[in-house]
Formats: sequence, structure tokens, C-alpha cells
Amino acid sequence: MAQKSPIAVIVVLILLLVGIFQCFYTIDETQRGIVLQMGKPVGEAVGPGLHFKLPFVQNVEKFDHRILEYDANPAEIITKDKKTLVVDNYARWRIDEPLTFFRRVRTVRGGISRLDDIVYSELRVSLGRHNLDEIVSSKRNEIMQNVTETVRKDLENYGIRVVDVRIKRTDLPTENQKAIYARMRSERERQAKRYRSEGHEEAAKIRAEADKDRTIMLAEARRKANITEGEGDAVATKIYGEAYSEDAEFYSFVRSLEAYRKSLGDRTGLVLTPESEYFQYMK
Repeated sequence: MAQKSPIAVIVVLILLLVGIFQCFYTIDETQRGIVLQMGKPVGEAVGPGLHFKLPFVQNVEKFDHRILEYDANPAEIITKDKKTLVVDNYARWRIDEPLTFFRRVRTVRGGISRLDDIVYSELRVSLGRHNLDEIVSSKRNEIMQNVTETVRKDLENYGIRVVDVRIKRTDLPTENQKAIYARMRSERERQAKRYRSEGHEEAAKIRAEADKDRTIMLAEARRKANITEGEGDAVATKIYGEAYSEDAEFYSFVRSLEAYRKSLGDRTGLVLTPESEYFQYMK
């Protein structure tokens, strides 16, 4: 028997090793796999662990079994009250049945494309049933729950399980923002004018009330002053009368002195006859 060549032995060993490696494959805990033979799936989906397949004939397609997140591009949606919104949404999903997923959409990119179509279609229908204020405030959570349930049912046939669908942000279209901001500005200016007008009216009322109170208080003060002055004049007249009745000559003398003091000064000039009664106490 001829001795085998060392090179032939090495080649045989390499082929054996390659064949062994081709016979076994592993699936990670975060993955699920399907075996393909000539491009067609064979058997059911396989889970984590070490598995056997036919070498060179069969290959393994692996899919991520974790929850994935799909961020959709912003799209315009018309509400029930004919308002246009730019909605930016996202969805969390998972490949629940790899075999069905492969048969219906083949790849993750194909699954995302189908997910995008169905989510956008359902969002457009659901948001179109509600007014703008309901979408951005009161019924937003309820709307998104209904969208999630509907999308989940629609995508079950594709081996996809939708965990959640949410709206990240809602904006107005760029061409509408300026008009809306202008309307908001005019509304605020109208309110400001109304507040200023009401303020001026209230200020006029307060000033009128203050002027009325001032007039009443001044009139009352003048009345009391006149009364007090009259009472003082009466008392003074009485005192003068009593004094005059006790000594008329002395009273006349004092009054004349007061008259001299008030009328005669450094620059006072009088034209009187010497016989005038005005000088009777100066003679």
C-alpha cells in the first residue's frame, strides 16, 4: 500500500474540521434563528443554545428577539376640525415569530417598512376622528392606546408584536405657524387694549370719587370754619361791646392807637386838616 502524502492528510483534516464547524451553530440568548435550505425555511424557529444543521446545504438566519425601537419620520395628519398637524411618533416592537416574519417580510428592513405603513395609516385614521385640542391634551393617551391595540392586531400576521406606539411631538406646519402666531399676537393685543381701557375707566371712577370726596370735605371744612369764625366774631363783638360799655373813652383811645399803627408808617402820607377827629388823641 502506498504511503499517504502528508499534504493530503492535512487537507482531509481541514475538510473534516470545516465540516464539523458547518454542522453546528449557536443562537445567543437575545436571538432566535431559523434554518434555511436552498433559501427556504426548514422546521420551526430555534431558540438559544447549540444546534445541528447539514453542512454546506443549510444556513441559519438569526433575528434579534429583544424589543426594538422604530422612530418614524414626521408626517402631516389632518384632524377632525380640519387642522393640519405634523406628528412625530415612534413604536417599540419585537420579532415574536421569526418563521412567520421571514416568510412575510424577509428582513428587519422589510418589517420596519411594513410597520411604518400600518402605524401611519392607523394614526391618520384615529387622529382624524378627534379635534386638535383633544389630541394635544384630554384624549391623547386614549387615542394612543387604541392605535397600539389596532396596530398590534394588524401586525400579528407578520410575526411582529407591537409593544407600544407613542407620539413624541406634535407641531404645526411651517406655513401655518406664522399665521397662527400673528393671530395669537393680535388676540393678546386685543386683550391688552381691553385691560387698558378697563383700567382707564376704573381710574376715572376712582378720580371722580376722590374729587367728590374732596369737594365734600372742603365744603364741610369751610362750613365749619365759617361757623367757627362767626362764633369768634360774635364773641369778639361781645367782648368789644362789654369793654366799650365799661369805658367808652378808653376803648376809643385804644382803637385810635391801632388805627395809627396800621395807617402810619415810614412811607405813609395823609392829607388831612389839623382839625380832623383823626388827630384828636395826638394833640
